[in-house]
Amino acid sequence: MGLIVSVTLNRLGGPWTPFASSIALWAGLGIPVVVAFKRARPAGLLQMRSIDLLWGVGIGGGLRLLQGWLSGADSSTFPTLLRSDGSSVWDGIWSYGIPSVLFAPVIEEFFFRAVILVAVYQLLRRSVGALAAATTALLTSAGGFVLLHAAFSSLSLADGIQFFAVGAVCGLIVLLSGRIWGAVLTHLIYNMTYLALAIVGTILV
Repeated sequence: MGLIVSVTLNRLGGPWTPFASSIALWAGLGIPVVVAFKRARPAGLLQMRSIDLLWGVGIGGGLRLLQGWLSGADSSTFPTLLRSDGSSVWDGIWSYGIPSVLFAPVIEEFFFRAVILVAVYQLLRRSVGALAAATTALLTSAGGFVLLHAAFSSLSLADGIQFFAVGAVCGLIVLLSGRIWGAVLTHLIYNMTYLALAIVGTILV
């Protein structure tokens, strides 16, 4: 329901709809997280170590380089925060920058990796074995991550590959470390680097 409301609001247009759409989506993803965490969660999932920050910066930056290579960034201009509807740069920062950097990585990673990935793995581990369960959980969470973004706009093949790569890598981090924060930081750095490039592109316009 949260996704349906979010997509509907996103297509209405208007200065207030991007933020309202994000709120609806966050609620739709956040409520299952709260319910799941009240029932149970793996020991150590919420722990954070300094290595998580190191991996987050390195892998998040690497994924952004992969995105640039897949999209042919070497032959295109910088992205910008300017919009065709005449909205200001601050509107772009408010509607895209703050949600995508501060909130989206946390909510999306907790939903897709701390809930979906963990739940599928736990459900299948005893019946099919740890490796098959981990592979299925990884594909499920990464595929769901791609479909979530495809609901808001059509994705090119390069976009789909990149979103899947982000989802798969973040899932792998959780499976290997048993902790969620490395995935959150990887996602955060990935989004933050785009915002940084967009700010540079806006200045150069």
